[in-house]
Amino acid sequence: MSDIDIISNPFHDNGYRAKMNSDECRRFHESLPKYSQTPLINLDEFSKQLNLKSIQIKDESKRFGLNAFKSLGASYAMAKIIVSNVNHDQSDLEFESVMQKSDAIKKMTFATATDGNHGRAVAWCAENFGCKAIVFLPKDTSRHRVDAIESHGAKAFVTDLNYDETVEYAAKMSDENDWILIQDTSWAGYEDIPRDIMVGYQTIIHELENDDFIWPTHVVMQAGVGSFAASIFDAFSNIDRPRPKFIVVEPTGAACYFQSIKIGDGDPHSLDKLDTLMAGLCCGTPSILAWDIIKETADFFAICDDVVALDSMARLAQMSKPDQAIVSGESGAVTMGFIEKICMEKEYSEYLDLIGLNESSSVFFISTEGDTNPDLYDRIVNDQ
Repeated sequence: MSDIDIISNPFHDNGYRAKMNSDECRRFHESLPKYSQTPLINLDEFSKQLNLKSIQIKDESKRFGLNAFKSLGASYAMAKIIVSNVNHDQSDLEFESVMQKSDAIKKMTFATATDGNHGRAVAWCAENFGCKAIVFLPKDTSRHRVDAIESHGAKAFVTDLNYDETVEYAAKMSDENDWILIQDTSWAGYEDIPRDIMVGYQTIIHELENDDFIWPTHVVMQAGVGSFAASIFDAFSNIDRPRPKFIVVEPTGAACYFQSIKIGDGDPHSLDKLDTLMAGLCCGTPSILAWDIIKETADFFAICDDVVALDSMARLAQMSKPDQAIVSGESGAVTMGFIEKICMEKEYSEYLDLIGLNESSSVFFISTEGDTNPDLYDRIVNDQ
């Protein structure tokens, strides 16, 4: 059985126009304590091995010391919720201005469901703003992910449910207890907060303006519920440059976008069974906001077996130049593993022509997380 598969997107719209305005989110993030840009790494030697012009990776393991990118979305959305609940004036959305409402903030309780990274981000934001956070996690969540969330003072509860069921449970508990649900996926009737989270992610692309960034021909993004990939595709579509080809990569065992495109009726479809080691991508129901963007922007959809991500974790950790080594978890490394596979193995050569990869191609990835599951990371990277 093949490790990967790729299909074209019949719903792609060359006339897509960006749906989000993210100028405000970058100014807000720059006002946060200890804000700094995450590094952009040019894998020049590795790109030559793959017969590509360039490979650039944004390393989000360095974001606020949280080992993942999720704090960008959670912090921006939480700040907007706080200001809106207190005085409805969002004209001055900066950290110090928000903190002037501290008496009201400490009475707020935010709740969410998570596979780990988003929940830790919500806990960290609540810690910084001075409010409470309650985080629900799916069954079989690693103890390390729970500990990381609780280290910020939040209450964490592991359910006996899968991720999508845990999202439903968090929404139900929030409604019953008058908590504020801050969820990074959307459904009918729950769209404003997930949209703000998606806008917050776009600071990643704004930061590239300050780097020696090579404009990409291909942007390859991983997808769980799809909010992150949709946000990044939308941000690139808002820049007046030739639009890159956008590729969505999912685990074979949790490929809700790939399967929805294969069904071909234009609607998102859920999966009943999930089976992947890529915890951050182990989601069976597309976010409706993300679906609407990805359906129009993505050129191709790909699936990868877990081994593709695990091999890529080791490869990124062991780059020949020490300054190019990246600590990337399974959900962060899968996109580069996908490109390496089709560039290096003859059985996938047809995919090179399909997606237009050659010696003139510049490929951009985002390593969305570091070693968020240290036991798995050490086993894959250090025990080989």
